[in-house]
Amino acid sequence: MGDTPTISRRALLRTAALGGAGFALSACHGLAEEESTTAGSTLKIGFVSPRTGPAAGFGEPDSYVLSLARKALAGGLTIGGTKYAVEILDRDGQSNPQRGAQVANDLINGDGVDLMLATSTPETVNPVSDACEAAGVPCISTVVPWEAWYFGRGAKPEDKQAFRYTYHFCFGVEQFHQAYAHLWSQIPTNKKVGVMWPNDSDGNAIRAALGPLLQQEGYTIVDPGAYTSGTNDYSAQIARFKAEGCEIFNTFPIPPDFATFWRQATQQGFRPKIAQIAKTGLFPSQVEALGDIGVGLASAAYWTPTYPYTSSLTKVSSKDLAEGYQNESGKQWNQQLGPSLALFDVAAAALQAVGDPRDRAAVAKAIGTLDVQTPIGRLQWGKGPNGNVVATPILGGQWVAAGAGKYKLDFQLCENSSDPNVPVAAKLKAYGA
Repeated sequence: MGDTPTISRRALLRTAALGGAGFALSACHGLAEEESTTAGSTLKIGFVSPRTGPAAGFGEPDSYVLSLARKALAGGLTIGGTKYAVEILDRDGQSNPQRGAQVANDLINGDGVDLMLATSTPETVNPVSDACEAAGVPCISTVVPWEAWYFGRGAKPEDKQAFRYTYHFCFGVEQFHQAYAHLWSQIPTNKKVGVMWPNDSDGNAIRAALGPLLQQEGYTIVDPGAYTSGTNDYSAQIARFKAEGCEIFNTFPIPPDFATFWRQATQQGFRPKIAQIAKTGLFPSQVEALGDIGVGLASAAYWTPTYPYTSSLTKVSSKDLAEGYQNESGKQWNQQLGPSLALFDVAAAALQAVGDPRDRAAVAKAIGTLDVQTPIGRLQWGKGPNGNVVATPILGGQWVAAGAGKYKLDFQLCENSSDPNVPVAAKLKAYGA
């Protein structure tokens, strides 16, 4: 206690004499300051992603993205002359629809979030979106092919805007079609495509829409039928692909399923010229886990460090976003960085687009008219394919052995059909070449 200042008797009496006036002035000043800086109290943003479970690769960069968003929002948002503090409440959907719905309802009913964000696969995003639509809470989501999000939640093709509170930005079947058509044509093949499309929202949307588009391009689709996630033996499918002479392979599985299939395919002698994977093989950690048989896999990217775009909220460029993540985490850049940060660009724009950010209906309506600059490009609602969705690019590329540096693999973009502003780095090479 030796550091405690000594108060003299004279000072104590002077303080007492001025006490009433001093307290009154202090109280008035405090009230004025509170009114100007915290009268709007705190806006709460929920963020749900798969941090654990089969889709955990999507959640790898969450901590870094959340740190950027929290730093950018640390000073709050001034909306309609009122300054609001902003709190981000992040939750793990555990790659499980039931868990996703549970954490969404907890954020809505327990924490009272004003706006919800969700990302990565229908197993997480769709139940969160459904919970928000039912509760009347505005929600913005990404990284689910938009058809799997829109039609997978009950919308019909003729619906111009099926949902009132839930909005989405992501690539769709047409972007996959363009990427595959421009990528696969770089290697001579017999155009026979063996497909492994699962019995889930992604697989069903792809089977219904992508298959016919590829057939229009002259490809023959060899489809042994929808399979159940978690299947352990793919011998029948592999035998079919070999018998049909498929030189191209395409699949949309969860990561464990692809790892099982690809190891069995290698053991059983199925070696297509092009092995095109989606939903898995997006991130370096997933491909590295396969060892040598991961090198040469074709994949696609919805963001890379070479995207020439910047976050409107954080002012961080795509290049700096990747470098910052690598420096802080020690891990290689992950394409989920771009759309996850884009969610917060859209969130800030949505809350600032209305006079009262607590008016959920007004915020939801405003999302449908937003025009926002993000790391994945400019997002403009109202341009189609429907009122709830912005279709974003996905570009074809390939995992190759890194020539130098600390990382084992590089992802090279080989086509840019859905966004010519992004540079192409190389031409596709045959798997195993």
